[in-house]
Amino acid sequence: MKLSDIKNNDMKKDQSKELEGDVPLDIRDILAEEGITVQMLIDTALELYVPHPGIETREKAEEVFLGELNLALSDPNLCLLIYSGILLEKEGRRGHLPNISRKSYEKDLTFIIADEVLGMSISRYISGDKGTFEFVRFDKQKPGILSKLGPFMDDVIGGLIGGVSANMYTRSMAEQGVNKEKESDKKNKSNDNSGVIAG
Repeated sequence: MKLSDIKNNDMKKDQSKELEGDVPLDIRDILAEEGITVQMLIDTALELYVPHPGIETREKAEEVFLGELNLALSDPNLCLLIYSGILLEKEGRRGHLPNISRKSYEKDLTFIIADEVLGMSISRYISGDKGTFEFVRFDKQKPGILSKLGPFMDDVIGGLIGGVSANMYTRSMAEQGVNKEKESDKKNKSNDNSGVIAG
């Protein structure tokens, strides 16, 4: 049997397509309660900043990163993934994780890979394979806040920063390409008009 052979009964067809009610919590506030501010995320991301077309300066990179971060954090699914890491971290500190002792949690044992899977899932959710590449780069070097976070949160925040960084580089290069194309079109149009002789 193929997946395409399964009859599609949309059990949620009458469900609202938008979030309903007031949103009581913002993930930025929850992160801040854990000691992780937006500025820390920016500073950590920019420790591994490499100038690219469209973000030639650190100031421009910071501006673009913040825009991409805000865009990413507007997605409730991403916020829930991040929140799951926060809850895992809290339960780990209390020694309440299933099938793992507090001592094992504190040692961040290499055979426990749920934290890595969560970080990769976050980075891939934000920006696909490019995000995963960036996640690995941040996870290996552990710049800024990443070196101070617990076993789950270093990967969760590494995934967030990696995914957002990948989008920062991709979007800035794409916008730079579009701007160059527009400039080229303007030059071509002015060159075409320069040979016209009024008669």
